[in-house]
Amino acid sequence: MPWIQVILETDQSVYEQAEQALLDTGALSVTFKDAEDNPVLEPAPGETPLWDTLVLTGLYEADIDTGALRQQLQQQLGNHPVKIEALEDRDWVRAWMDSYKPMQFGQRLWVCPRHLSPPEPDAVNLMLDPGLAFGTGTHPTTALCLQWLDQNNIDDRQVLDYGCGSGVLAIAALLLGANHCDAVDIDPQALEATQNNAKDNQVLNRLDIMLPEKLSTQQYDIVLANILAGPLVELAPVLAGFTRHGGQIALSGILNTQSDEIIATYSKWFKLDDKVVSEDWVRITGVKI
Repeated sequence: MPWIQVILETDQSVYEQAEQALLDTGALSVTFKDAEDNPVLEPAPGETPLWDTLVLTGLYEADIDTGALRQQLQQQLGNHPVKIEALEDRDWVRAWMDSYKPMQFGQRLWVCPRHLSPPEPDAVNLMLDPGLAFGTGTHPTTALCLQWLDQNNIDDRQVLDYGCGSGVLAIAALLLGANHCDAVDIDPQALEATQNNAKDNQVLNRLDIMLPEKLSTQQYDIVLANILAGPLVELAPVLAGFTRHGGQIALSGILNTQSDEIIATYSKWFKLDDKVVSEDWVRITGVKI
């Protein structure tokens, strides 16, 4: 059935009042969105950070009296602008999947949704649908890592994907010629997604999937870590220890403003390449010295 949604733009000082007004007038749910596309990353423990300006969206049943609804909201919020519009019922998961198109990374590698035929059947085609775990190639951090994998010769390499999400980097490495990959994540859903995606891409026999504490002390030819800057700093000795002498590391999930700290930290163990930037996100790579 169709729905009615009410959209309010507000700021931190009155968002609680606006949220309560939506709930008091019968909203079935209220969602928050940044009004200016400013990311909030790595909050401190116990913090619930909010953007300076927010868009609140309340979802209502379609038979609600929109005139009375607008009047009630204005009584509670004064002359605050209120936008009311119809929202057609859709299969939102299917709609997202339909908008997810094949993407090329470098010369050889494509990431394609399962329901579509690869544009280049003879290329290296990783078949993947968006799901619960992060990582389909649509985000710049994942794209930067996939491009790096495509650009490097990883034939017969031993690879570690630390913070594997959907497993896209591990699977790409195996499809591009790696001998074996270990994929770790702290999220059980990520491990499940990685297993399912690896099975669908017929590389599960060359992939071990586990929680970080189950990882052995072996060293790898290539270490991939597409996580966030804070954990990357904390994990630097661990990731360096997993990289063999002469091995390569590829780090992402880093904002450009955070790159100097990452470079300073990892320079203790690696000869680093020039950073690569895409949409304010950074990839840092290097060789263990």
